Amino acid sequence: MHRRPRIAPALIALAALVALLAATSATGRSETAPSNQKEPSITYVSPIKVNTILNANKGDWNGTEPIKYAYQWLRCNTDGLGCNKIVNATGTTYTVVSADGGHTIRLDVTASNANGKSTVRANATSEVPANPQAPTELSPPTVSGNPVVGQQLTATTGTWQGSKPINFTIHWQACNEAITSCVANGSRGTTYTVASSDVGKRMRVRVDAKNDAGTSSALSDTTAVVTQQSGGGGGGGNVVDVKDVGPAGERLVVDKVVFNPNPVTSRNVPIQVTITVRDTNSKLVKGALVFIRSTPIVTSTPTDAPTGANGTVTYSIQPRSDFPIKNGYSVQFFVKAYRQGDPSLAGISGTRLVQVATHTP
Repeated sequence: MHRRPRIAPALIALAALVALLAATSATGRSETAPSNQKEPSITYVSPIKVNTILNANKGDWNGTEPIKYAYQWLRCNTDGLGCNKIVNATGTTYTVVSADGGHTIRLDVTASNANGKSTVRANATSEVPANPQAPTELSPPTVSGNPVVGQQLTATTGTWQGSKPINFTIHWQACNEAITSCVANGSRGTTYTVASSDVGKRMRVRVDAKNDAGTSSALSDTTAVVTQQSGGGGGGGNVVDVKDVGPAGERLVVDKVVFNPNPVTSRNVPIQVTITVRDTNSKLVKGALVFIRSTPIVTSTPTDAPTGANGTVTYSIQPRSDFPIKNGYSVQFFVKAYRQGDPSLAGISGTRLVQVATHTP
């Protein structure tokens, strides 16, 4: 009797694995759940008020296609917390109603595919004034400086309109890293010295604007996570001094560029630009000089300044009269991080082209 040869179980398992890898290679895809790469955002023409239309930007996501997106608008307190779902507000736009007076608005974006789903929340709008004659925000408050223990942060009130005079109070807040909890730390004023108790948190300000018609509030973006002041030299850990980058082939990387406001809706409001520099080993770089200029030149060009102990530097850039303000348009910027004394066409410099959107008011 003829017997078929017996195939070892290990060979069967190996053949199955090869077939699976071949199938995966053929499709060119890795099966992954959605992962957020850039947070969702809300855009609108300031000042926010009843009948203002809010537009949802879902942010950037990675994952196996197709990815479906769901939207839920939220009504929150003046700190952007304590949020509740707004009934029947599940589209890509939302029109502010009178019930939103005295509240901020946020947005949840849920991305889902066959492998899972993930929800990410957009930052809060400014407060919708309960009284139309109360102050209304035209551009948000800002915080600049290096969030490192012992360093000083500086806040602006933003710009406002409403019956004059308008009086401002700046409250400093400490938030957890996920920005799901923010608590006033009792400090007020335009400057704040970062404390050791702030390590691991993000700092921001809430600005209360008050006139005879009422009080409105607005929130700044948060800083990067506060770090402990590094010891002498390069800082150790995840921070390296620019003089210690290389010589084993490491270079500088313009890792992150954040514009505020974004989109830009006015030539009269300075643009705050925060730039983060790392090396090719993903370490934050302290002391790297940063050059930034619009292309073509339609803004002021700041003097090159060094990154702080958290690898960031913040500039205030003023749009010129020829800065284009129109829908569906972006202004490009050239950014270069370099080490002082290096040859201009060599050394460890890193460059990047970035852009900021514009929108007609």
